[in-house]
Amino acid sequence: MKKRGKWLALALVAALAVTTVGCGSGKKESKGEKGASEEIKDLVTYEVPQREMENVFVLNTEMAADLNVLCNTNEGFLETNPKGQLVAGIAKEWGTEDNGLTWTFKMRDDVKWVDQQGNEKADMVADDFVTALEWILNAHKNDAGNNTSMPISMIKGAKEYREYTKSLSADEALKLDKSKFLEMVGIETPDDYTVVYHCIAETPYFDTVAVCACLYPISQGFIDEVGVENVKSVGIDKLWYNGPYILTEFIQGNTKTLTKNESYWDKDCKLFDTVTIKLVEDVTVGYSLYDTGEIDTIDLAEANLRAIYEDENNQYHDYLTEKLPNKFSYQMKFNYAKKNEDGSDDTNWNTAIANEAFRQSIYYGLDLTKTYERANMINPLSCENTAYTMKGLVYFSDGTDYVDRVEELIELPESNGKKMRRLDKEKAEELKKQAIEELSAKGVKFPVEMDYYIPAGSQLALDSATVLQENFAECLGDDYIKLNIGTYVSSLTQEVIDPSLQSVVMNGWGADYGDVQNFLGQETYGEETAYYSMNYTNINDATDPELIATWKEFTDLVNKANAITGDLDERYEAYAQAEAYMLKHAMTIPYNLEISWQLSKINDYSVSHAIYGMQNAKYKNWETSVDAYTTEDYEKFAEEFNK
Repeated sequence: MKKRGKWLALALVAALAVTTVGCGSGKKESKGEKGASEEIKDLVTYEVPQREMENVFVLNTEMAADLNVLCNTNEGFLETNPKGQLVAGIAKEWGTEDNGLTWTFKMRDDVKWVDQQGNEKADMVADDFVTALEWILNAHKNDAGNNTSMPISMIKGAKEYREYTKSLSADEALKLDKSKFLEMVGIETPDDYTVVYHCIAETPYFDTVAVCACLYPISQGFIDEVGVENVKSVGIDKLWYNGPYILTEFIQGNTKTLTKNESYWDKDCKLFDTVTIKLVEDVTVGYSLYDTGEIDTIDLAEANLRAIYEDENNQYHDYLTEKLPNKFSYQMKFNYAKKNEDGSDDTNWNTAIANEAFRQSIYYGLDLTKTYERANMINPLSCENTAYTMKGLVYFSDGTDYVDRVEELIELPESNGKKMRRLDKEKAEELKKQAIEELSAKGVKFPVEMDYYIPAGSQLALDSATVLQENFAECLGDDYIKLNIGTYVSSLTQEVIDPSLQSVVMNGWGADYGDVQNFLGQETYGEETAYYSMNYTNINDATDPELIATWKEFTDLVNKANAITGDLDERYEAYAQAEAYMLKHAMTIPYNLEISWQLSKINDYSVSHAIYGMQNAKYKNWETSVDAYTTEDYEKFAEEFNK
């Protein structure tokens, strides 16, 4: 069987140019000169409160904060290597013989499920993938609809089965065995170690979905043991694990500990004995922990970066390293059906944000340079985002990056061959005047109050929000828009998003698989698989006719692109037209890319850098050093990586 991993034509992070600032004085030897340092056995890293886990069952979440941990405890068919390429995992062989109508995955026969104590519970078999997909598509088992969008859009009968389960009572749906599912849905298991998927149409990128939770397995034995009604709420002590690590400790708001799974199938890989993820208030606090040796890596806030960069005598001056871009494209997402704290509609905001001129005035008028400097004061504009889809995801057959085509369609200006910024102060001022006139006629009061929430107690988050507040005031005028900074205690989702209190949220999306549909499909109107529409923008609850018409037109453009499966150039062009429409109407506003500076004992070039999937935080085969890497080390890593 031909392995599609060998002829994968999708974008790889390796195609990106990697640059580092040579700020070292040359006084210290690099590891390349003095030989390899001792590697870390027990890694300690960090997260910030807004990225705390909220779910531990891998099929019940689409949040990166959860999946960054769960990709270590659960595994699917395939993995990704440091250059983002698909490589064999549990599937030792995979491919398609009909351009993506049918996909076959042939599994290893030595993978075990274990409990939290490492006791073997069951062999992993093909039926585990059937069990998981049935759970995902069952509307009463998976009532939140997480991970449904990909199967529904790709696999035969998936949409019909979900609709069928909706027609049942909860009791009937929970008691379903897999016979009806196998009758309706395009998945089969010819033997215990082979899984075959039948797609609705030619889907040449289907194998990239294999590194997404929607195609991850779960054992029927686990469900039988805990009870189907308890699957979503089960604790880490009751979970079954098949990944390289077991989640042995999770103290909400404090630490998570991953411990090496001694029964893990890949006996030749390099794993840490333990990985501890500490929750720190912000990276400024994290810097202090790095300084005392309590954590092994830290991103640098503006103040710390500036202090180190500008002082050649600083002990860390020769150790500054610029991180590789991650896979997330961050957007400014508006809430089109905002509520007040008493549960009533925030009519003033909802009326204002439905107005296209109001949104466009923000799109063209808001200069975020000072915000970018908070993360990267050395090269702030490298963080500027111009599109919705992440650059490097897919390419046209002539080598043109899809995002370059989007930038062409939105008429992003060029200067000396380089794309310029979307900022247009004159145009923004005209749009502001238009919006004030149109909205005043509808009774909108100015300034329009925009509510933005940050974690309570985080000085760094407050400083960043204050800079954003100043950006709005300086660029658009606080007589026009007033950004209010609110706080939440522990969960943005539960305290803010669920009650729909936010006006705006800055949220990043990283593709689950290698196609543009996974980006644009999150914003469509009237579709339950559209993650952002259902959870953040609340566009389906909006009432303004013109706004709804705009969203429906965008949705039609996306669905027309979805239907094109034979010619990828034609498909990408159709998506580019839809994305350009979204941006021109300022339905969402590109915000930033994450390209920060760090001090680290981790070689980022040994870590997976796939543009899609959930495997980039998998602590497998990482190169580390008990001594921090220098700027010079990273320059050599980059040179070798880009050969």
